[in-house]
Amino acid sequence: MTRALVTGVTGQDGGYLAERLVAEGVEVHGLVHDGDAAVAAFRERCPDALLHRGDLGDLAGLARLVAEVEPDEVYNLAGISSVAYSWQQPLLTAQLSGVAAAALMTAALDLQERTGRRVGVLQASSAEIFGQAERAPQDETTPVRPVSPYGAAKAYAHHMAHVLRGRGAHVATVILFNHESPRRPETFVTRKITAGVARIARDGGGVLRLGNLDARRDWGWAPDYVDAMVRAVRHAEPDDFVVATGRTHSVAEFVATAFARVGIEDWERHVEVDPAFVRPADATEQVGDASKARRVLGWAPTVTFEELVARMVDHDCALLDDGAR
Repeated sequence: MTRALVTGVTGQDGGYLAERLVAEGVEVHGLVHDGDAAVAAFRERCPDALLHRGDLGDLAGLARLVAEVEPDEVYNLAGISSVAYSWQQPLLTAQLSGVAAAALMTAALDLQERTGRRVGVLQASSAEIFGQAERAPQDETTPVRPVSPYGAAKAYAHHMAHVLRGRGAHVATVILFNHESPRRPETFVTRKITAGVARIARDGGGVLRLGNLDARRDWGWAPDYVDAMVRAVRHAEPDDFVVATGRTHSVAEFVATAFARVGIEDWERHVEVDPAFVRPADATEQVGDASKARRVLGWAPTVTFEELVARMVDHDCALLDDGAR
């Protein structure tokens, strides 16, 4: 039986990944931290996963966990997940999203050398490593020039994947562009929008306070991106793969599409721009070229932007309806 270790297992991507792996017959081990409020919901969705309590900041503990579990595959999805929060805690972000990733990769390489069998590692990288890219779309050859603490921490982990490959580590990276689902917390702007739209539709009024409406992003469906992770880590040669749809939409377009789903066309009267939500530095446009993932991994997105927004809005409307019963 294949054995996998997943960090960030209770998050959006980790949950979808664990459910997929369990369905394949993989023995799934997940790392969770004390006080993780998402554990109970995760156990309901994926009761067969084996959970281990730990801390990404405990590098020796991470090494012990890899040595004890002896996984065939390691998926590192954990770390600080918010660019905005990374500005508030840049050092913590560097430790949890950068240094901890290097510790996991190193532990997997140690296990591989000790056992003589391949230990595949999937490092979830991010389009934020590109920062203010000079050309679009971005692909695997785009210069790494982050403009946020989050992007810098991810860039360190991305570079360490290359360094450890030079020593024989089987580390694949997926450079993930924005990917969403109803499982996003409301701290993410997409879920903040869809949950807010659902409330406004129910109440007949209200206001959404948002940051830069002109920022453009390449939004995809989270389970599609999890599929790319599995394909990448199991590919014969470890490599880097941009995972994206190749299409961009502005935050304003996301808002308009969400309001249209509930029959509200004059969305502008329900939206205010709040300077508090504008980041100190923001990559104005991110769009990925996933040609390599299509060619090498046979991967392709399956859900359109409009369908993604519709699924999220419908989910949040259903939540409110269930709560009212």
